[in-house]
Amino acid sequence: MNKKRKADLYLIIFCLLAALVCYLLFTFSNSKGDKVVVRVDGVITNTYSLSDDGTYSLNNGSNILVIKEKKAYLIEADCPDKLCVKQGKISKCNQCITCLPNKLTVTIESNNSDVDIIS
Repeated sequence: MNKKRKADLYLIIFCLLAALVCYLLFTFSNSKGDKVVVRVDGVITNTYSLSDDGTYSLNNGSNILVIKEKKAYLIEADCPDKLCVKQGKISKCNQCITCLPNKLTVTIESNNSDVDIIS
């Protein structure tokens, strides 16, 4: 194997290891949230505890939010594409579900977070 191919192989291995380290850091360092903050058109309309299970009607009934087992997710929406429902469950700080047609965001936040976001 010539020197150029060895260098390429080392670069590929380095990139894969760097990607794995970044993934592991993001997965294990992102803390669990305490509350669910609902915003409609950028204005906070509701705040719920992530510890209290329940089903909530949002945005005058256009979306249905479920909080169960410290995870939040939308089960129903009156928007045409239903992408907000397909986004799944969220439980970690700064995770967000967005429904663009209804101008709705559901965000997980922490009551005691000193760091706003990690980039």
